[in-house]
Amino acid sequence: MMRLLPVALMTLVTLSSCMKWEDGAVTDVAASGNGVFIVCEGNFQYGNATLSYYDPESGHCGNELFYHANGMKLGDVGQSMTIRDGVGWIVVNSSHVIFAVDATTVRERGRVTGLSSPRYIHFVNDRKAYVSQLWDNRIAIIDPESYSVIGHIVCPDMSVESGSTEQMVQCGEKVYVCCWSYQNRIMRIDTASDRVDGVLTVGCQPREIAVDARGKLWVLTDGGYPGSPAGYEAPALYRIDTEEFRVERMFRMEIGNDVSGLCMAENGNMLYWIDGGIWRMPIDSDRLPDAPVIPTRDTKYFGLTVSPYDGDIYVADAIDYQQPGVIYRYTAEGDLTGSFTVGVNPTAFCWK
Repeated sequence: MMRLLPVALMTLVTLSSCMKWEDGAVTDVAASGNGVFIVCEGNFQYGNATLSYYDPESGHCGNELFYHANGMKLGDVGQSMTIRDGVGWIVVNSSHVIFAVDATTVRERGRVTGLSSPRYIHFVNDRKAYVSQLWDNRIAIIDPESYSVIGHIVCPDMSVESGSTEQMVQCGEKVYVCCWSYQNRIMRIDTASDRVDGVLTVGCQPREIAVDARGKLWVLTDGGYPGSPAGYEAPALYRIDTEEFRVERMFRMEIGNDVSGLCMAENGNMLYWIDGGIWRMPIDSDRLPDAPVIPTRDTKYFGLTVSPYDGDIYVADAIDYQQPGVIYRYTAEGDLTGSFTVGVNPTAFCWK
């Protein structure tokens, strides 16, 4: 997730790393069962991003799976992962690459290069996917079969210097995109023409988006930071009607709070997010909850997911951003049932 202040992220333009994939021994790994992959960022310019896999049934967590399966490092700043038709697509931001791997053996099937600074990948269909990018005013269009960039969607009124697109979701034939750093907009893309056909203004720096069981969009804004030329305000949660493409509700949080991790659970009927602790809210609620389901701890929550199989809550703890992180597993009622160690700065979850 790369939680750096946007002004610090500007260094990516001039300090982008050139990752060398070193050969090593290849061993067999097996990401079996209905488990979850954990993408660990590592540290910027250290090339120590890693991939872990946790099997809830056995309680086993395997670390450094990409390295063991392929004999090479994953790269610099692991960002996100998506699974489609048995293939896992791992986005490695500062190495400018997306790896396609078998979702069970983790062996590489192909890779997409020629990307400026990829963040998230969204599949429109079997032949087309969109890739959001940092400090680029274009969304890349890729062909998953040939692992190649086949075009770009230019984001209107966005310069290369201030350009940044983040998470994406699809409703019908439209894809909705967060315009994040120094931005305050949600873009709507017509997937038939690959063109932006609508823009909606929300709060400062929308970075995470989800769609609920009723087809409504939920957007979490982080509010920026003190002194930002784009403004500084309290973070907020927005509910957006996709039919009219307008804001229906806005839930304001406390200014200065570090909010993140927006995700949907219970078949699209419950929202979760990080704001010190872990918060939960039904999609039909008319106000924010009074207390978190998991309270704040003296640590750094860095990622969040809810199991689609049993509703357990998994929280990533970055600790000090230097040592291997820890994943805590809670019941839906907020009772801690266990923990396991992963790589440095665990940030993104991907369920099989």
